[in-house]
Amino acid sequence: MKRSRGNIGLLFSYAALVLVSIASVLPLLWQVRSSFMPINDIFRIPMIVIPKSLEWKNYRDVFTLVPFARYYLNTVFVVLVNIAGAFVSNTCIAYAIARVNFRGRNLMYALSLGTMMLPASVQLIPFFIEWNWLHGINTYLPLTVPAFFGNAFFIFMLVQFFKTVPKDYDEAAFIDGANHPQIIFKVIVPLAKPALAVVAIFQFMTTWNDFMGPLLFLNDSKLYTLAIGLRSFISTFYTPWPVLMAAATLTVAPLIILFFAAQRSFVEGLAMGGLKG
Repeated sequence: MKRSRGNIGLLFSYAALVLVSIASVLPLLWQVRSSFMPINDIFRIPMIVIPKSLEWKNYRDVFTLVPFARYYLNTVFVVLVNIAGAFVSNTCIAYAIARVNFRGRNLMYALSLGTMMLPASVQLIPFFIEWNWLHGINTYLPLTVPAFFGNAFFIFMLVQFFKTVPKDYDEAAFIDGANHPQIIFKVIVPLAKPALAVVAIFQFMTTWNDFMGPLLFLNDSKLYTLAIGLRSFISTFYTPWPVLMAAATLTVAPLIILFFAAQRSFVEGLAMGGLKG
């Protein structure tokens, strides 16, 4: 009797997961479907589920109506710089907190974690005033430089991971004449690849999808990233919905590829580091 009840509960759980998955995927499927249709068929009632013919012209128009290729290159540049900054800063900070004894370490760690409680909206005005004073408006500096000063969540996750690495490795490296930077990049980093993969994935997704940052700091359309560049397709009098859907599909595609390519590393990194301690 108990076994049958358990099977029924498991069945309902899987059914609920399937329904939630379908509800989550439907908007993406509608977007992809609309990107291959003429504008008259997108909103036709009764709804056309499968396009009668594939309108590849929509994807060509993405690169002719607006400088979409430039937006792509701008976004890739900002993402790469942010990932590099996240690697260097968070690794060094987490190593110092987890494996180096110095006065005020716990206080600094607590203050770092405390920044996670500050809503991003509260920081927008001070952040803008600061970069306006530093003459960083309409440049990529506000979008890239903060990555080189650490992220509280990444620091917390890497600290938990570094604490699981035996300090015998550090002592052996010190005996061989290594210093702290050498230990970080020759001993800790090779052992922390799963956790660092999580840092790269999160930083990639955050930077790729960032809309408020470019909207706040970039005025020149030549500097736009994809998130804000999509807004260029929408005008007051006319919006080319098929082309916009095609542009949105091209924007989302790298995230989908990253999900399937790095899913194993993401779960492994969280299990080994982020969820420990």
